[in-house]
Amino acid sequence: MSAAVPLCEDFNADALRHLAKTSRDAGQSRRLLALATIYDGGNRTDAARIGAVGLQTVRDWVLAFNADGPVGLIDGKAPGQWPKLNDDQRRALAAIVERGPDPDQDGVVRWRRTDLAAWLHARFRVSLDETTVGRELRKLGFAKLSARPRHYAQDPAALAVFKKACPPR
Repeated sequence: MSAAVPLCEDFNADALRHLAKTSRDAGQSRRLLALATIYDGGNRTDAARIGAVGLQTVRDWVLAFNADGPVGLIDGKAPGQWPKLNDDQRRALAAIVERGPDPDQDGVVRWRRTDLAAWLHARFRVSLDETTVGRELRKLGFAKLSARPRHYAQDPAALAVFKKACPPR
């Protein structure tokens, strides 16, 4: 059986209770109160019961507290999933959007997110959902624009006459 890791001597139980009281992070407060029990002479099992965790977790808290002080007991932000597109792939996506689709080569007359997702899969073997493609396009500075539809038989002269006959208010 290994010996318990000792707590650093820089703090005492009253100081930890005061820090727990003033902390805005509930997790940090719970951890500080559990460690205050150890400073008071309680055993690690009591600290684990107060913190509602196991002994290994209390040991991890002690190591974090010894290394970084009370700040070491604040939960860090989870790193999240790695991005599926790297910088070269993002540059290629931006270039193809800037260039626009070639109906003969690409088979579409305008880029949709599904078309770009299919292009990314064909080119780089990266599977992305349409919403993720849209998110990547927004990060690259592109906005979703769609042209207002215009009837093929629209007469510009008739529009001009209509605008003169019905002036704006």
